[in-house]
Amino acid sequence: MESITHPWKDLNKYMEVRVKEALYEFELAERFLENGLYRNAAGKAFQGWKATLAALAANSRNELASEFKGIVRLRERIKVEAVDFIVAIMPTTRMKKVAALLRSKYGDEVVLLTELALDLHEFQYNGLDPEGVLSRYSDLDMVKQDIVSIIEGGRKLLASLTNMRQS
Repeated sequence: MESITHPWKDLNKYMEVRVKEALYEFELAERFLENGLYRNAAGKAFQGWKATLAALAANSRNELASEFKGIVRLRERIKVEAVDFIVAIMPTTRMKKVAALLRSKYGDEVVLLTELALDLHEFQYNGLDPEGVLSRYSDLDMVKQDIVSIIEGGRKLLASLTNMRQS
């Protein structure tokens, strides 16, 4: 697998690598799902969506720059713009906000899939919970349905992103 580059160094290369990463993660999620490894599948679907959201955000970097302002100092004593830090790391705590900002460009689906991905992330760590206290999932059918939705929706958005960039 190619090494990931930082968006502040080469935004196009960064997007290309994140798209590949997302597709690999979705493929692994499908394999885990086929083998009944639901928590692993949920984790891979989440990682695939996170990479997808990062690629979409990179493609919309200029639009996001007005929301994520300032400079972030990294461990290597490198200073980068906050928007580039968000695009590179795609912190779980910022995914909802990024999705909301991308809604106008990519549609409501980006917000819905982000919510499902965050639900699956929670399920990955907590498993099923019939009472709905530790997890929003009370049965595996709901988990499977959301994993498949993330994979299909993510692939569709990645295909449209690739087509958009080739035009």
